[in-house]
Amino acid sequence: MGPQRFEIVVRGRLSPTLTASIDGFECSHFEGGMTHLVGWVPDQAGLHGTFDALRDLNIELVSVNPSETAVPDDAEHRPGASTGDAHD
Repeated sequence: MGPQRFEIVVRGRLSPTLTASIDGFECSHFEGGMTHLVGWVPDQAGLHGTFDALRDLNIELVSVNPSETAVPDDAEHRPGASTGDAHD
């Protein structure tokens, strides 16, 4: 998996401090106490790192969905982005 955009819904309203701790995601709140996080992850390890961060903060996942949006031009140049090269 290369860089991909994900939409993650979690239960509860995350504070600005918690939102800032989830690197690379924009946050919005929905009625019913749900928080919607949208952002790019460089690779599968980055996605699992986001899941780990949410788990460590005791935040309940409601849904995780990949977005069909194309990779932005600068995604390859973001810190931690995968280049798609094979391991040495």
